[in-house]
Amino acid sequence: MATCSGMVLGFTLLTPAYAQDAQAQDEPVTTITVTAQKREQSLQDVPIVVTTLSAKLLQDAGVRDIKDMQVLTPGLTVTSTQNETLTTARIRGVGTVGDNPGMESSVGVVIDGVYRPRNGVGFGDLGEIGRIEVLKGPQGTLFGKNTSAGVINIITQEPKFAFMADGEVSVSNYDGKGVSASVTGPLAEDLVAGRLYVASRERGGYYDVNTGIGPRGVKEDATQDFYTVRGQLLFTPGAHKIRVIADYTKRDEYCCATVQTRTGPTGAIINSLTANNGVATTADPEKRLAYANRDTTQQITDGGISVEANLKLDWLDSTLTSVTGVRKWKNTNGQDIDYSGADILYRRDNGDFRAQFDTFSQELRLAGGNDKLNWLVGAFFTDEDLTRTDSYVYGTQYETYLSILLAQALGQSTSLPMVSLLTGRAVGTSYTPGEGALDHYTQQSRSLALFTNNSYKFTDAFEVTLGLRYTQEKKEMTAVYSNSDSGVGCASAISRSGILGNTPVGLWASIPAASRPTVVGNMCTFWGNAAFNNRRVANDVEEKEWSGTLKGAYRFNENVMAYGSFARGYKGGGYNLDRAQTGITPDTNLYFKPETVDSYEVGLKTSLFSNKLLFNITAFDQAYKDFQLNTFLGTAFVVESIPELKSKGVDADIYWTTPIRGLSVQGGVAYADTKYGTFTASDLSNPARFPQLSLLPGSQMSFAPKWTSTLAVTWSGNVASNLRLSGNLSAKYSSEYNTGSDLIPYKMQDSYTLLNGRIGIGASDQKWMLEFWAQNLTDETYKQVVINAPLQGTGFANTTTVQTGGSNPGTYYNAATDTNTYDAFMGQPRTYGVTLRVKY
Repeated sequence: MATCSGMVLGFTLLTPAYAQDAQAQDEPVTTITVTAQKREQSLQDVPIVVTTLSAKLLQDAGVRDIKDMQVLTPGLTVTSTQNETLTTARIRGVGTVGDNPGMESSVGVVIDGVYRPRNGVGFGDLGEIGRIEVLKGPQGTLFGKNTSAGVINIITQEPKFAFMADGEVSVSNYDGKGVSASVTGPLAEDLVAGRLYVASRERGGYYDVNTGIGPRGVKEDATQDFYTVRGQLLFTPGAHKIRVIADYTKRDEYCCATVQTRTGPTGAIINSLTANNGVATTADPEKRLAYANRDTTQQITDGGISVEANLKLDWLDSTLTSVTGVRKWKNTNGQDIDYSGADILYRRDNGDFRAQFDTFSQELRLAGGNDKLNWLVGAFFTDEDLTRTDSYVYGTQYETYLSILLAQALGQSTSLPMVSLLTGRAVGTSYTPGEGALDHYTQQSRSLALFTNNSYKFTDAFEVTLGLRYTQEKKEMTAVYSNSDSGVGCASAISRSGILGNTPVGLWASIPAASRPTVVGNMCTFWGNAAFNNRRVANDVEEKEWSGTLKGAYRFNENVMAYGSFARGYKGGGYNLDRAQTGITPDTNLYFKPETVDSYEVGLKTSLFSNKLLFNITAFDQAYKDFQLNTFLGTAFVVESIPELKSKGVDADIYWTTPIRGLSVQGGVAYADTKYGTFTASDLSNPARFPQLSLLPGSQMSFAPKWTSTLAVTWSGNVASNLRLSGNLSAKYSSEYNTGSDLIPYKMQDSYTLLNGRIGIGASDQKWMLEFWAQNLTDETYKQVVINAPLQGTGFANTTTVQTGGSNPGTYYNAATDTNTYDAFMGQPRTYGVTLRVKY
């Protein structure tokens, strides 16, 4: 690592692309091929920031899904929260929090040409990967639905006409074991080839779980248990090529519990309700001890079929490409909502907490070119049906817990009376265990886009690229809310509080008038709010938007190219698929506006020492308008449009084939200063949301480290006539950043470095290879996301003040009076194991 201005920097040292022929594996391929403009080009000829990860490198670094990719890609952050279907990818600090499935991804995931609707569906075993291209910055022209921050383009290996078979068996700590196998070869000589890949993997949990009062019986969490099947057919009639892919994955796991990073005053109350503590008395994240009395099951199925046809046409010497995708993705989860051993609030795993995407996509492209002009025109259509069911169920201690909280606040006895302090009703009749909220959401999205991307060489040195896309999209949403107990507890609390105009009597008369709304807010959280009972909301919207890019590239000589570009990105609006309320009044409008971005880049691409060293550097300046921020506002996850977000910085990459035979390095460092613009309550769609967002104006965005860098070194070679050694070392450094969308200081993650390593020994012809590996070799403890533990203290709702330097009255964050307990979804601990690979 090097040091600059007090910041730790480094380079990503990765493996460049290798020839697929086993006899040529020691020979570097100096031309790295990418398809960032939907045609095969050298990386050094593309005026786009692209980090390319080869199949060899991905295998050496142990990459199986998009979360594993982080260690190889500077500027990329991937996190998960309540369950792994809520996985979020961010590039240059910009991404979409995944807790609302109604919101599209800022970073798109495309697998074999098929756009996936959300990042979470790309989390899983991706199978035999040919390469991965990470395109940074808005991609508003060519990649399926518009993406405002970047694209992860995954290309898997296609069938071959030479018979090949391989397999692997792995064992690891945490009782991990896995097996995979593949076979490919001709089915009809020179006409049809096939490929089949199957895998099954299991692993115990990273967390030990204190199950509290139960009924949960599983004492571990973050387990792994899945299988995947992927079959392909490749047809090559004449000059045409048709590829058919069918895949299916099923997961049945436990995820995701949390650990305490700070235990607030309510911890003592929760511990009094359980025999062996319900939360940590003193927070110690390194113990990885979670608390959950309810199941955190995670059941996911993902499957689909795609057909890509590339038809050579004599007309204009062009190619017609058709990519058709039909996919179905479904998850069902259970959740301990209070993240404790007490039985307060939970979600059943019986289907009441689930989401399902049914998608159909069709893309058509016609492309051609000559020495001067490369042209492309196309159309893209997608039909996406989203169904979501959500629930909140009262536990057996819900009313007891809230009664104690209220009694303490009023200086009353904390023993539970026969008549509830909350509602004046008999204890056990206000928030009946097993009752709660049950909501159903549907969203239909139909999108049609026409696009073109054309490059023209005015001279041998100067080329201009123009891309343009017109998108027309319509969304229809229906939300149906219900409370199985009609919200009787909340209704009674409102009546006793005098909020509806009644004269306060008895206990409620002792509560200061200014405090009554807060008390009622605790009693009438959105899941128990009677105003939602039998409520139905239906909205629809149609959006029309232009996006595109203009690039100019000038090649000084065969080794140096400079370019500049402008890009307009667009991400569609959507709906809050959650209970959203202002105070205790349900919001009538659930729509949030589209997000747009204007991006400027200036870059230099160089090839030195006979293409042995490639060095690329780009400066960028991105300005987002109406950035879609999904954040927990103390009641529910709600999307609010932030007027302005700016990201400025530098991306640098280096690819180096060293003079030492078999040793290759690739490097990258990313600097991104990603900050919110200044805004006030009046700039928001709902000004009442400003207090919980008051730390944002002018601040660095969450999950946006200013510096990231990665390091990997790979060597392989024969050490005897029949023996081969290989080794890989991969690392990623990240500077500090805040993991909370509200930027509360307790949610900071300090700078850290992750280190992965792999050593292999095997036959010189690689018929077999035995590898010893470790992920997070130094057992670095780091937090993915820190959250406010629900119902366990207050952060923003402390004192009524006027924001410093502003004129917006409200309840703002005050660290001195912050009583929240904070929980964290932790990063993966050290894992290590051994893998045997064989091939024929």
